[in-house]
Amino acid sequence: MDLTTLWHLTTGTLLVAAAMTLWEWKAQARRSRELGLWASAYGFFAFGCILALNRSLLPGVAGPAATNVVMMLGYLLVLQGALALDGRRLHPAFIAAPLAFIGAAWFAVGAGSADLLWNHVSSFPIALVCALTALALLRSRTARGLRSRPIAVAVFAGHALFYCARAFAVPALASAYGDAVLSIVARLTMYEAVIFSVTMAMSLLALVREEDHARLLASARTDFLTDLNNRQGFFELAPKRLSQAEKDASHALLAVDLDHFKAINDRYGHEAGDRVLKLFANIVREVAGPDAMSARLGGEEFAILLPNVTGEDALLVGQSIVRRFAETAARDDELGIPATVSIGLAEAGSQEADLTTLLATADRALYQAKKLGRNRVESAKPDRVARAA
Repeated sequence: MDLTTLWHLTTGTLLVAAAMTLWEWKAQARRSRELGLWASAYGFFAFGCILALNRSLLPGVAGPAATNVVMMLGYLLVLQGALALDGRRLHPAFIAAPLAFIGAAWFAVGAGSADLLWNHVSSFPIALVCALTALALLRSRTARGLRSRPIAVAVFAGHALFYCARAFAVPALASAYGDAVLSIVARLTMYEAVIFSVTMAMSLLALVREEDHARLLASARTDFLTDLNNRQGFFELAPKRLSQAEKDASHALLAVDLDHFKAINDRYGHEAGDRVLKLFANIVREVAGPDAMSARLGGEEFAILLPNVTGEDALLVGQSIVRRFAETAARDDELGIPATVSIGLAEAGSQEADLTTLLATADRALYQAKKLGRNRVESAKPDRVARAA
């Protein structure tokens, strides 16, 4: 294909990318700003391609200068969208200043060095902004753990390397082998532009869609009232946590019931009961710590998995929860309710750490805690987990 056809192909690809991104923008309210920035960027890229095809129609260096400024604006908007994933942004001055500098440079250098600017010098700002975009995606908290992030990073890093080569390696090659190199590089640039246009849009859309899928999945696994895992989340995620725990370590599980919770609802109302549940969840998060996996299994039933924690340490955690909850519920200005919890504790070695068995053993210990008067922690005998298995 000739260069004109490649320019047209790139323009069409960018317009399709803009349309796809705008369509996604309608469905992704949480990421409407990022998607809007990216769709605008693709629009500017397409406009830049049209300017590039007709740059000779404008006087002097106005055509290539306008093309370079419009293209750079597109790259800066893509970077702005990548930063927006984490709530960051470029100050408008950091967008306006480079564009003004590039435009002024074109008119300051004049027509005599237009080829040098077009073929080589203008490539460096593009490479720099693409490298910054790759870095923003690599360091993004939002994109962390998403399977599409390495692809998006590679797309922008590869584009940055290509334009670095245009800025620094191609001049040396052209000096050594003549202007025929520039013709080859121009064709390669357009082929790369088509590939970049497709992969850039697809990888950024994949990031947004994958993040949304992960959010929906997390929502399905989360209890709406306490913000702990729900039963589904606990039984899906806890076995994975156990399998990833340290080899030969002990693990503990606390089975928890709020004492006389039905009586609390009947006497104080369901709104007060909900506040009691939220209070308990907050105390669990504070006492058990970030490494624990806590869940509301249903009603007033909870489970707290403590990977890599011995029975003795888990007993201290359980006792602290019992004490803190009773004290806080009684003196809370909004509650002032004599609420307590009973806890059953089960411990198992790494070879015996089956979640169902642990929970069944902890439930029996919980029954014993209730039988002995509630508001306490009871531990299962060390051999009961093995027998239950």
